[in-house]
Amino acid sequence: MKSIVFLGDGMADFPIDRLGGKTPLQAARKPHMDLIAKNGQNGLLATIPQGMPQGSAVANLSVLGYDPRETYHGRAVLEAANMGVELTPNDVALRCNLICVTSDNKIKNHSAGHISNEEAKEIIDTLQKELGSKSEQPVAFYHGVSYRHLLVLKNGWASPEVECAPPHDHVGEKTADLLPSRQSAAAESTEIRLRELMDQAIPLLTNHPVNIKRIKEGKDPANFIWPWSAGQKPQMKTYQTLYGVKGAVISAVDLIMGLGLYAGMDVIKVKGATGLWDTNYEGKAEACLSALKDHDFVYVHVEATDEAGHAKDLDLKIKCIEMLDERLIQLVLKGIQDQHIESVVAVLPDHPTPVETGMHARDPVPFAIWHPNKEPDPVDRYDE
Repeated sequence: MKSIVFLGDGMADFPIDRLGGKTPLQAARKPHMDLIAKNGQNGLLATIPQGMPQGSAVANLSVLGYDPRETYHGRAVLEAANMGVELTPNDVALRCNLICVTSDNKIKNHSAGHISNEEAKEIIDTLQKELGSKSEQPVAFYHGVSYRHLLVLKNGWASPEVECAPPHDHVGEKTADLLPSRQSAAAESTEIRLRELMDQAIPLLTNHPVNIKRIKEGKDPANFIWPWSAGQKPQMKTYQTLYGVKGAVISAVDLIMGLGLYAGMDVIKVKGATGLWDTNYEGKAEACLSALKDHDFVYVHVEATDEAGHAKDLDLKIKCIEMLDERLIQLVLKGIQDQHIESVVAVLPDHPTPVETGMHARDPVPFAIWHPNKEPDPVDRYDE
C-alpha cells in the first residue's frame, strides 16, 4: 500500500464576510479534494503545540509524525540542508529575508516584491563580499530562492537564544519595534551583531544597481535584510528508522526539502516549481506518480496558497486552491487509478494563513484521509 500526502501550505482560513461567512476552502471549486473527503475519514489536526512558533517548520514536522518539541531547531537549519550548506554543531543559522521597508521604516512586504532569483543572488553576493567577515564574530550569507536566504553565524560565538520576528507576520509594523532581542544573557553579542548587520546592509542595498533598476521599473526594492528563526543543527531519526518506509518529498521551498533531507527522504525537484501561484502543478503530479514506483510514501507540498494568504489576496488564494485541485490532485488520483496503484491519499494544510490578517495562525487544520480499505464517514466536502 502506497501513501500520498497533498499539503496545501496555509490553505486553511477563517470565515470571511466578503464570502458570505464562508472560508476560501468553502468557496473554492475543488471536486477532487471533496472526493477524498467523501470517500475518507475527516477531522481536525492541531499541528502547532502551545508555546511554539506558528510556522511551517513546526507544522510540517507535526504532519510528518515528528514531535516538534524535540526536533524543531529553527527553520533556517532545515533550509541550509537543502541549500547544501554544511553546519557545524557550533554554528547558528538564520533565515535571511530580503524585504521591502517604506520611507517611514515600516515593513511593506516580506518578499521585496517577490524578487527574482537572479536579482537576489546579485544582492546576496554583495552582502557576502562586504559584510561576510573573518573577524572574531564571522558570518556568511548564502543565496537561496527569491527572497529566502541564509545567514550563518560561524565558529561558536553566537547563541540561538534570540527572538527574531517573522517578517510575514508583521507587515505594516515599524522595524524598530521588531529588531532581534536576546532571550538570555548568552545571546547579548548575537543581538548586537544582528542589529549591526541589519544597519550595515542598508546603504549597500539602497545603492545597489539591482534596487535602482527595480525602482525605475516601479517594483519594490530589496532595501532591508531581516534575519529570523535562529537555530542549530538538529538531530532527527530518519523516516525509515521511525516508520519503516521509503519516502520522497516534492516541494519548491528549501524549508520543506531540507526537512525531507534530515528525515532521510529523497528530495525530488521539479522544473518550473516556484513556490508561487504560477508553480508547475502538472510537473509535481508527474513527479509524484513517478516516485510511487519505488517509494512507499510521497509528500507533495504546494506553497502557493500560503503566499496568497500572506499577500491578503482572497481571489488569488481561492484560485490557488482550485489549481491545486484541478492541476495536481486530479492528475494524481487519475494516475493511481489508471496504473492500479493501491494508495492511501490525504489532503490538508500545515497551518491556517488567513487572508484577513496575512499571518500564520495556530488553529487546528482540516484533514481528509482516503483509505481504500476503510469505511468513509458521513462528511462529503473538504473544508474547515
